[in-house]
Amino acid sequence: MPERFVSEAIKPVVATSDTSRMAAGEPGLPRQFVWRGQTITIVLILRSWRETGRCSHGSPELYLRKHWYEVVTASNSTMKIYFDRQPRGGRKGGRWWLFSIFEAEKDQPLR
Repeated sequence: MPERFVSEAIKPVVATSDTSRMAAGEPGLPRQFVWRGQTITIVLILRSWRETGRCSHGSPELYLRKHWYEVVTASNSTMKIYFDRQPRGGRKGGRWWLFSIFEAEKDQPLR
């Protein structure tokens, strides 16, 4: 099955965040999150990267906008999730997002 675009907010499960990288300014990646009423468990981080963007006020500086993660879940799906450092429109919630999902075949081995 091909990668499917989702773009929906996810809710981290309290007390499951990996806080080891927070001192370096990264978000605490949740080991579990709720999406569409279902608890999803992350079992493997395949890769991570950052997205930057120019200042919106004319400065030549670049600002860190999003922290991206490609992860494998306990159900053997691969998901791309991100943490939005500057939510648009002053949103208080919705900082973690499920961008896309690649659902593995049932007999496909875990990556």
